[in-house]
Amino acid sequence: MDARHLRAFLAVLECGGIAAAAQRLGYAQSSVSDQLRGLEQELGVSVLHRTSTGTAATPAGERLAPLAREWLDLDERLRREVAGVRPRLRLGVVESLSGEWFPDLLTAYELGAAGSGPVAETMLSVGLRGQLTEDLHAGRIDLAFVFDNGVATTFPHTVVGQDQVALVAAPSHPLARAGRPLTRDVLMEAEFLVADNGCTSQYLLDQYGRDLAPFTKIGMITGGSTMALMRIVANGRGITMVPRLVARRQLADGDLVELELADDRSLSLARVGIEARWLPRLGPAEQPVRDLLRLARRHCPLPVATAVSTPMSASVSAPISAAARGRAAAA
Repeated sequence: MDARHLRAFLAVLECGGIAAAAQRLGYAQSSVSDQLRGLEQELGVSVLHRTSTGTAATPAGERLAPLAREWLDLDERLRREVAGVRPRLRLGVVESLSGEWFPDLLTAYELGAAGSGPVAETMLSVGLRGQLTEDLHAGRIDLAFVFDNGVATTFPHTVVGQDQVALVAAPSHPLARAGRPLTRDVLMEAEFLVADNGCTSQYLLDQYGRDLAPFTKIGMITGGSTMALMRIVANGRGITMVPRLVARRQLADGDLVELELADDRSLSLARVGIEARWLPRLGPAEQPVRDLLRLARRHCPLPVATAVSTPMSASVSAPISAAARGRAAAA
């Protein structure tokens, strides 16, 4: 089996067509087509077929895809171990964690703070939650760090720590200029901004603002970017709930201010979990992932008394209910 044939096959699946795959791989289209023909001749079945929207896997190709990724991972592991090269660890981090916390965590890991084991060669991807989920499914990354959004995952996972939720606004916002703790009645008149359905800001409003949500005006920033959300809030439109860690720099610079809530508030602000998700079969990346998770627990803003997790060796994790996540976030 030729590794080039398998790489070409997977590239076509991920890019949706031979032309895009050739551009990614740096080959001519004819070369990629030749590699695909060679693969199908060797296997004796068709693994791809053209559709009206591009190129897709046949049933045989769908069965081949996960095996091809495992084969290529094993091929790389063999070459690295024989050559004495460090294992590779492909990391993904959600955009909202990429400016704070994670850079320090990664630097500490690369300087050997995780322990005496070998430090892996790291590759980092920064993206929105949906993209990281796609990358995990496609086997393009080994481990991803995201904020909890209350939606269960089928990947092995663990909560490595927590952060305090903050209600923030621009200094010029009327609620910020009020100069007094905010009551439920006042908050019901405000516009809450969220960064798209399924994102952490939406989850926080649902989880901690349940008494307000049916009556408040909610503005949605499409695309799911927490950084874009905070920028819009800093420009004076609406208020939002975010993990304090995410807004740390804007709060320190005075671009955002944290709103104080009255003691009798119906809106309660607790904590949100920082969750790690990884591939079920990590191969040589398993020990580096263990080391990085252990280090992440030490470096999180707030510890978790009892982390919600699945064993590192588990192939598929049991879904976590929203109620269970709520208890973990409120711990």
